[in-house]
Amino acid sequence: MTKPTRNWVIDFAILAMIWGASFLFIAVAGHALPPVGVTFFRMTFGALALFVLIKLAKQRIPLTGKALLHTFVAGLVMSAFPFTLFAYAELHIGSGLAGMVNAATPVMTVLAIMIAFRDQKPTRVQVIGLGVGIIGTLVLLGVWQGFGDNDPLAIGALILATMFYGFGSPYIRKFVSPLGLPNQVAVFLQLTSASLVTLPVYLLSGPLLIGEPDWASIGSIVTLGVVGTGVAYVFYYRIIDAAGSTVASSVTIVQPVVAVILGMLVLQEKLNWYEVVGGLVIIFGAMITQGRVKFIR
Repeated sequence: MTKPTRNWVIDFAILAMIWGASFLFIAVAGHALPPVGVTFFRMTFGALALFVLIKLAKQRIPLTGKALLHTFVAGLVMSAFPFTLFAYAELHIGSGLAGMVNAATPVMTVLAIMIAFRDQKPTRVQVIGLGVGIIGTLVLLGVWQGFGDNDPLAIGALILATMFYGFGSPYIRKFVSPLGLPNQVAVFLQLTSASLVTLPVYLLSGPLLIGEPDWASIGSIVTLGVVGTGVAYVFYYRIIDAAGSTVASSVTIVQPVVAVILGMLVLQEKLNWYEVVGGLVIIFGAMITQGRVKFIR
């Protein structure tokens, strides 16, 4: 039986809130941990939370070569690489701007589909919606001003991270979803394999701490792992299964609104008029992508 459309729309809204808040938690956790450390603990806490859910549901964790291979690749492109790049970038730029640049993910998804996953070709309406969302993102960034005082390497890291996300969404739909694994099992394997790869890099690449841990940084990394990674990816897989990778990736053109508001309220980051306008345009683009704007066919 096909799931009602309302189900994935609700999942979409929840995921946008969770991942929008994640940029705040990354920034706070980065006060104590280096970028690779943020990534390792984020994935580890996420995997532990999912392991508990798996055991409570009495689900089986398959250890077949096919399942391990595809979830390992998904773990690298959807977790280990982009998480580290975002954590690095937020050492140099605001969490709100990081959330805004992440809105480019749907464009990268469309490009990946057109190049490597042509069986998942996006519809014309989805392309229009993504285009509107990207216009909103450009307004949010204030592109007519350039990057201003922002570190070009940090911006480059964010763009590279969105490229990984763009490849990961259709990869999951093509290779991981057909495995028929429960969502929390698939994400658990993804995070566990990525954690195992990241651990030696974290231990050998530099200092284990870059600041004094406090309750804010500890709470941020635990929340980022359990909710922002473990629970969030379960919602993400559900959206991919129900609506496709293009729609799932379009959550990133809504979450900047959450990221900007939290950055302004909690971290006192500056909010400009064009960020408000851009946020509204992004929301409109997401609505088009979801097929909720009826006059666009």
